[in-house]
Amino acid sequence: MLDVHRLIVLRSVVETGSIQAAAAHLGYTPSAISQHVAALQRETGTVLMEQVGRGIRPTEAGRLLASHARRIQGQISAAETALADLRTGRTQHLVVRYFATAGAVLIPPIMAEFGRRFPGVRVDLRLGKGLGNEGADAEILVLPGTAGVPAGFRAIHLLDDPYVVVLPPNHPLTGEDEVELARLEREPWIDNESPSTLCREIVLDACGAVGFTPHFAVEAHDYSSAVAFAAAGLGVTVVPRLALSAISAGDLACRPVIRPALHREIYVVVKEHAMDQPTLAAFVAMLRTAASDRGAAGGR
Repeated sequence: MLDVHRLIVLRSVVETGSIQAAAAHLGYTPSAISQHVAALQRETGTVLMEQVGRGIRPTEAGRLLASHARRIQGQISAAETALADLRTGRTQHLVVRYFATAGAVLIPPIMAEFGRRFPGVRVDLRLGKGLGNEGADAEILVLPGTAGVPAGFRAIHLLDDPYVVVLPPNHPLTGEDEVELARLEREPWIDNESPSTLCREIVLDACGAVGFTPHFAVEAHDYSSAVAFAAAGLGVTVVPRLALSAISAGDLACRPVIRPALHREIYVVVKEHAMDQPTLAAFVAMLRTAASDRGAAGGR
């Protein structure tokens, strides 16, 4: 394991350009600086600094380690500041990542209450995906279960979001309460997700299980566009029910898909070590309540 203190010394040598300047910057003797760099070279088994005339310059390995040292120092500083703020009750900061439909439906209803309970806490909402993202305190995302959750993180189930089929006006299936997936085999389909998403794979896998591959007549990689194409009579589109809460489907018929009944699993993933932080725990609890309310409303 690399010695963090020696990495910091190396960074100072690389950025100041000399042993003497690094010694002055850190308050050490030049001899001590040289000893730290030499010890780090032995640890890594790599030459980190090379002699050039009367001076020295970093090797590629030295520059690489110095750049990592810069980030490590920043993270250590951020951790010290966050811990000091937590101990003294000063203003705290949460970063929450989310995907579009969950953000639009689950997060807004809880922010007013959260703000009243924790007026000194800043919440930064970031659109994006990336399981175990180091920059986020909480991430709302779709997962195929919890087996792939990285060490140090915990996945908390929020809700199972069922899929529905959005039918064009006057479609023969609008008279049905539910629609079997196989009955959509010969329909023109409207795509609504980019090809690599888990949400899309859930639908395609289910279609394959009942013996067909959808014919996508229209490519639209967002739900609102797909619904608009369905309203124009260009085909059917199968979307998660939560997505319809975030967009307007107008008077279009939306029917649950059965045999099989499709759903996506939505989780909030948080850092294990932060679970006891009052603000994060409260935010997660509010999310779970909002998700429970949403699931109960959708089931009625």
